[in-house]
Amino acid sequence: MKITLLCALGMSTSLLVEKMKKAASAKSIEAEIEAHSVDDLEEQLKTADVILLGPQIRYKKNELFAKADAANTPMAIIDMKAYGILDGEKVLDQALKLMN
Repeated sequence: MKITLLCALGMSTSLLVEKMKKAASAKSIEAEIEAHSVDDLEEQLKTADVILLGPQIRYKKNELFAKADAANTPMAIIDMKAYGILDGEKVLDQALKLMN
């Protein structure tokens, strides 16, 4: 499973990605988790199983969700509280729920 996190520059989510990888490992879940800039959306829609958006780019929600819908890729905005405290387990769970 490939989970992609998108944010303004792909930087602010990198700490969260590491926490998500640890949570996935602890749950024996095989997942490729990466952070990218929102500018990489088109490329990420080709390979991602699920895409999560950083709360700081939620203002682009309508445009991004329309593209994800067209590509048949589940997308959601990361829970702001989980994002703020870098709760990798909670964000991983959010991604897994989107997959099902």
